[in-house]
Amino acid sequence: MKFSVITAFLAIAATSLFQSALAQNAAEQATGFVGTYTNGSSKSRGIYAISLGASGLSAPPRLVAELENASFVAIHPTRPLLYAVSEIGASDTKSVGLVAYSIGDGGKLAKLNQRSTLGGAACHVTVDPTGRCVGVANYTGGSCILFPILEDGSLGKAGSFIQHTGNSGVNVGRQEAPHAHSINFNQDGTQAFVADLGKDQILLYDVDPSKGTMKPSKQAFLDLPPGGGPRHFCFHPGFEIAFSNLELTSQVALLRYDQQKRTLKLVKVLDTIPPQARKTGNSTAECLVHPSGKFLFVSNRGHNSIAVFAVDAKSGSFQLMGNTPSVGEIPRGFGLTDDGRWLVLGNQKTGNVVTMSIDQETGKLTQVGKPVSLDAAVNVRFYSRQ
Repeated sequence: MKFSVITAFLAIAATSLFQSALAQNAAEQATGFVGTYTNGSSKSRGIYAISLGASGLSAPPRLVAELENASFVAIHPTRPLLYAVSEIGASDTKSVGLVAYSIGDGGKLAKLNQRSTLGGAACHVTVDPTGRCVGVANYTGGSCILFPILEDGSLGKAGSFIQHTGNSGVNVGRQEAPHAHSINFNQDGTQAFVADLGKDQILLYDVDPSKGTMKPSKQAFLDLPPGGGPRHFCFHPGFEIAFSNLELTSQVALLRYDQQKRTLKLVKVLDTIPPQARKTGNSTAECLVHPSGKFLFVSNRGHNSIAVFAVDAKSGSFQLMGNTPSVGEIPRGFGLTDDGRWLVLGNQKTGNVVTMSIDQETGKLTQVGKPVSLDAAVNVRFYSRQ
């Protein structure tokens, strides 16, 4: 009798420990999505899911949706939804520029619907922070478009399409026309910011996120350094400052955002690579701020590194702390986990995905585990279960 009681107690204790271990393991796991180029020599087929644990990526990437040139994905802030662009040259009303998916178990994606973005080479997508609309930047020809998100997560009909005009022409080969490269929103989704590489400008739009409509803000644009070629734009968590990486000059600009006046002002520009590396050829790709707001990361293609900057939002200043090798060639996009512990990047040319831990005090990046193979990996975003 006593033996049976002890055995039952031990069984219950073991079950409890096992369940606790499972819960801890689940808590440590993060699901990410990697966008890839599928054309040319690439063997990739679309969007892949990855699982990240304490020792890095726990398994090879898993194909979860086939999509031509799925070069950028965005996750809904509160719902299991993912939106992905298909970066192709077509721009007619029948072309596929943006696809909506629901996220299921294991990161499996189920297609909801698709929309044309009415412009060639849809290269960037963002969901507004309130989760009511989706914005897309079309590189070829330079345009941007908004779609309202319907109740089931699918895309409604386009609310606004805006064609950019003009160009800076400083870099003859790259700035011969407008080239919208990214779109992002302010804290409540009522203002959008479009980085246009061809115009050397950040364009500002007032947004009604419930309808997916926009119009130029009172401050319609902010000029950035001539020839810089603004590519991406990201806010600091407090939304008092923002950053835009300048693709063509290997620099990043710090901008001051006035939330009351809804205006942007250029504050400071810094290099993303050491002076001696400028002759080797380089272009920046993506910029993201750490969830703590203490660090800024910028990817360098050519120098093949991630630049780490220390940020002081109160004083409106930042400084380059160093460059970490990307462990591959042409690091394009990267993602940060919500807890700020991990940075995962895709190296486009060498076709691998690399995991790095982030020192919470210094921002220092340290490779964890081995890179995993994935052809033309160019974008990473993480999904947080709500």
